[in-house]
Amino acid sequence: MNRRKLAILVTCLGLALASAGCGSSGTSGTSGAPPKIAALDKLGKPEGSVNVIAWAGYAEDGSNDPKVDWVHPFTKATGCKVNVKVAGTSDEMVTLMKTNQYDVVSASGDASLRLVYSGTVAPVNTALVPNYATIFPFLKNRAWNSVGGTAYGVPHGWGANLLQYNTDVVKPAPTSWSSVFAANSPYKGKVTAYDSPIYIADAALYLMNTNKSLGIKNPYALDDKQFAAAVALLKQQKANVGEYWSDYTKSVQSFESGGSVLGTTWQVINNLITSDKKVKVNAILPAEGSTGWSDTWMVAAKAPHPTCAYKWLDWIVSPSVNAQVATYFGEAPAQSKACAEAGMAAECATFHAADKPYSDKIWYWTTPTVACLDGRTDTKCADYTKWTQAWTDIKG
Repeated sequence: MNRRKLAILVTCLGLALASAGCGSSGTSGTSGAPPKIAALDKLGKPEGSVNVIAWAGYAEDGSNDPKVDWVHPFTKATGCKVNVKVAGTSDEMVTLMKTNQYDVVSASGDASLRLVYSGTVAPVNTALVPNYATIFPFLKNRAWNSVGGTAYGVPHGWGANLLQYNTDVVKPAPTSWSSVFAANSPYKGKVTAYDSPIYIADAALYLMNTNKSLGIKNPYALDDKQFAAAVALLKQQKANVGEYWSDYTKSVQSFESGGSVLGTTWQVINNLITSDKKVKVNAILPAEGSTGWSDTWMVAAKAPHPTCAYKWLDWIVSPSVNAQVATYFGEAPAQSKACAEAGMAAECATFHAADKPYSDKIWYWTTPTVACLDGRTDTKCADYTKWTQAWTDIKG
């Protein structure tokens, strides 16, 4: 994975949740039932253009790298000119989509439900997206891209948040997130943590596995007691954290300089440090599993160019294009046939693209809502507004 590819990843993920890489604030309109909006029933004549909001690296037109262009071939094939607006955060995506000027958006899980419940996006008629049929089944009809069994988007790509450690310093090798949440860590001041409110889910996931009395069933569905416990754990962890990161360059530099020896990472960041060979690191999926991301292409409820929008959805998850995007961006493709494309065997193996058991260990970013996502109806859960407020308090 070269630095260009990683830079693309970080623009989306590192700044996005900060970041998951796709961070945000506020969750207005994420309770009750979504507005009733009809999905497009049939395609019409292409309107001649499509307005796209995307993470950097998801809609390349050759301007960043002449060899990387899946926009112009789309225009040639469909007659739909692509107008791309690159967004740096999920908040920006939500705001832009609400202007009703855009057709599609590559939403991350911390934004998707806000778009659904606010009536900003419409259900997707997957029958009009032929390539949807061969999307990996374990990515379909999930909490962040569907509501009540209705699909609100097309899965694009995904990845896990891993535990990285310096193999020369951290001994014995960690197998659990306990290594970053231990109160009396021997690595005090050299633990690194992800700088985003969504990181609260990492603490909740750890507590879900280690403090059964809390009754946490979903790290994004936390009642007052559960939420308080997760916040308390993160405040305890703060004493050991040397750096909260959202910029991949700082994460890489911190590990390579020895400033950090243990903490959250992405596979592509681990690949880069490994290729630099300045320090020895390893990245694992801990025993408790992990959080992660799965991005979804969604269609505006008032899309100005609905036919071109649907053609874009089908194009971007076609085997060849989805393979190109995944490789350039640094993630697992959502399209199963992408792994059969030339040169994709190693990519799919590295990112566990077809590995459902591996995917099942990931709690993908999902917008926390007042309506508890674990199915409870006798209580309310902390929504993302509270998560954002708490994160500010945690960091002090």
